[in-house]
Amino acid sequence: MNDLAIRPAALSDIPAVVAMLADDPLGAQRETPDDLTPYNTAFQRLADDPNQHVVVAVREERVVGTLQLTIIPGLSRRGSTRSIIEGVRIHADERGSGLGTQMIQWAVDESRRQECQLVQLTSDVTRTDARRFYERLGFTASHVGFKLTL
Repeated sequence: MNDLAIRPAALSDIPAVVAMLADDPLGAQRETPDDLTPYNTAFQRLADDPNQHVVVAVREERVVGTLQLTIIPGLSRRGSTRSIIEGVRIHADERGSGLGTQMIQWAVDESRRQECQLVQLTSDVTRTDARRFYERLGFTASHVGFKLTL
């Protein structure tokens, strides 16, 4: 695992990132890796925002993992800052290798560096393995999430 690097994503990483986003039953329904135009546009918006951190894990010059960390200053909790981890994906060849743990640890460490008091994430209720993974890392399922598709 010493040959692993976690670094900011580059535009050239987008095809590999989108392929990982699409490589599961949920992602296959909502991602379109054959047209990268909306992903490239979104990546530029993220790259222009200092509170957005899209990173990739690279091993032997190959993108094998990704996540997005969003830093959110707020008024609640006595003006605390929180972070949200999203879009966590590990390449199928790397699942079970400990890479997911390393990436989440990177996000938690970066959240501390950014002086966050809370790290949040959500996981689809159908992802039972992911829920066990996050609980094993110390996350608690403390809230009910809601969303409204627009």
